[in-house]
Amino acid sequence: MSLGYAEKLSYKEDVGDVGMSEFFDSPNVLERKIQQLAKMIKKSKHLVAFTGAGISTSSGIPDFRGPKGIWTLQREGKALPEASLPFHRAAPSITHMALVELERAGILKFVISQNVDSLHLRSGIPRQKLSELHGNSFREVCPSCGTEYLRDFELETVGLKETSRRCCEPNCGAKLKDSVLDWEDELPPKEMKPAEKHCRNADLVLCLGTSLQITPACDLPLKSIRNGGKMVIVNLQQTPKDKKASLVIRGFVDKIMVGVLHLLEMKIPPYVRVDFFQIIVSQSQYVSETKYGKWSLKVASVHGEKALQPFIESVQVTFPDRPELKTAVLNQQPFLLKRETLKSRPLQMVLLVNFSEGCGCRSISIDLPIDFEGSADDISQDKNFVIQQLRDKANEDQCCGQSSLVDRKVMSDCGKTISTYAVATNIIQYDVSQLTEKVSGDPEKVSGDPEKVKLDNGMDVSTDSVPAKKLRVH
Repeated sequence: MSLGYAEKLSYKEDVGDVGMSEFFDSPNVLERKIQQLAKMIKKSKHLVAFTGAGISTSSGIPDFRGPKGIWTLQREGKALPEASLPFHRAAPSITHMALVELERAGILKFVISQNVDSLHLRSGIPRQKLSELHGNSFREVCPSCGTEYLRDFELETVGLKETSRRCCEPNCGAKLKDSVLDWEDELPPKEMKPAEKHCRNADLVLCLGTSLQITPACDLPLKSIRNGGKMVIVNLQQTPKDKKASLVIRGFVDKIMVGVLHLLEMKIPPYVRVDFFQIIVSQSQYVSETKYGKWSLKVASVHGEKALQPFIESVQVTFPDRPELKTAVLNQQPFLLKRETLKSRPLQMVLLVNFSEGCGCRSISIDLPIDFEGSADDISQDKNFVIQQLRDKANEDQCCGQSSLVDRKVMSDCGKTISTYAVATNIIQYDVSQLTEKVSGDPEKVSGDPEKVKLDNGMDVSTDSVPAKKLRVH
């Protein structure tokens, strides 16, 4: 989880068991359990995933209760762990993308997450197939009309408090609130109701990387068992629900999910992150006899001209056809350039947008012609289509840095032109070769009864569509 998120939470003395020992199945036992899980998934008709912090640790996000978890170290009086990347640039893990592949194949029907890192949404799990029980550090909600806004920066508050932004829906404009719960906040019905419904309908609930300690969330998988379904737990530490599970696997969740998809003859899809920014050109409104015109150029966030853009480090502006105009280097946000030039002479500008730490490409170049006495037309493309094109191109090229103009709005009454660009800032092709060395076999030919297995404690134990939520992804 984000260290910032943990620090924003109100103080709580009892956060459950922390720092518990980790256990690992032997290689042979692990291989057999992976085969059993693959067969159970293949047979399932309504698979639900229930995820915790353990699926994001390989993304560089510390967990809470592990041996090096945030609360474990706090209780021991030790320094907190350092994240390997800024929170807003964390990429989905292999497990996140394995769930995406299962969802696209129609096998995984719903995901219930206790995480606030937004990685399920960024990975490609549809919002209508996801319940984020504890909220999302990057998602704001309008309390008036219900519109949701997914940001590229971590929100400044937790506890369902008002933020500094307002809803952009026509005839609304209400103040937005963060979506992250504090300790005393109840789980939101909007997230709980579909989660409960899918758990009741599930014939298999797959619990991944969760200690199953926080109530009432941890009791959701049991609703499947009460209705004849089964629960599988994949976690390195023991949980209070182990004895109720049909299968408990002690191993790294990424390795297990790679093994399962390998047996199901499925692949871990690549992850491509697409970010957005705006280029705003404003002209001063002068009388027609004026020879020179003042203008400004701003590289701004799609979340508002005052919002920060954490993925952009600097912007360089050059004028290839006008050597007398000095190159401008904009190192501080807001990235703003002001100039005065002849109105009768068009400008050809080239913007070099340099990206910050965590992005897979260092920069992109954008040509920006401006004719102050001419007229430009509005342009509008389907955002989802543009995003898919960029992802396809990034996968084809096996690198990122592709960009596209999404739309252009010309507001002649105020002399302003706003152009929105999309850019593929990361691509991850997951190397799973080392994780599949030991996993072999056909899930249809697994020996023994996969529904009755030896647990670590030595005991033998035996949909409907969800209304789509309004979500603005910027």
